[in-house]
Amino acid sequence: MGEWGFLSKLLDKVQSHSTMVGKVWLTVLFVFRIMVLGAGAEKVWSDEQSKMICNTKQPGCKNVCYDYSFPISHIRFWVLQIIFVSTPTLLYFGHVLHVLHKEKKLKQLIESHAEKQGIKQPKYIDDYGKVIIKGQLLGSYLASLFAKILLEAAFIVGQYYLYGFIMIPKIECSQSPCPHTVECYMSRPTEKTIFIIFMLVVACISLLLNVIEMIYLLCRRSKRHRGARTSTFPQGFNGSKMYINSKSSKT
Repeated sequence: MGEWGFLSKLLDKVQSHSTMVGKVWLTVLFVFRIMVLGAGAEKVWSDEQSKMICNTKQPGCKNVCYDYSFPISHIRFWVLQIIFVSTPTLLYFGHVLHVLHKEKKLKQLIESHAEKQGIKQPKYIDDYGKVIIKGQLLGSYLASLFAKILLEAAFIVGQYYLYGFIMIPKIECSQSPCPHTVECYMSRPTEKTIFIIFMLVVACISLLLNVIEMIYLLCRRSKRHRGARTSTFPQGFNGSKMYINSKSSKT
């Protein structure tokens, strides 16, 4: 798990700048993907090629058959999936740091020129120092969610087309230099199938959480805009009544 330490620390800092659904997504990423991948899945696939048995002694045949059936190892595929899916979140975190730096400089400017008027007020940080997801930050957050949805779906489809969702115990291969159609048998196919299905379910849950978070942010943004429009009119405003009153006063 040491190689995941740097990524985990960066993603842990994002939690304070995410919504509640985003925090759940990060928890799923940490516990059910990174930890499971490092603690269990790597050990199951450590003997993937060495324990594969083929009914031939032709040199190089087993390596060619393994490469043909698995162009990329499941472990390396999942590592790439985690890195690619986490990248939009890290880019959003970089944007947050940039905004925080600008807001900090603006706050210092206001404090040093308190007597001056017309200075632009901070809009992304509240009185408690918490980041408010709106404006440019909201657009950046939604863009990161959209990118994560596309990447997650692409990796799920890619896993299906590469080797399916079940570890087949027997593999038939007729690639050169194999002298004929060779049958190869994988080690621990049932255990590997359980891990494949588990990682698939977790990926689908992460995809669903991203969709829910995007819908939640869009609904909250729409509600905020409706509230802003209604607040521009006086309470109890009625255009038709004002028109009738002005007409009766003329008569």
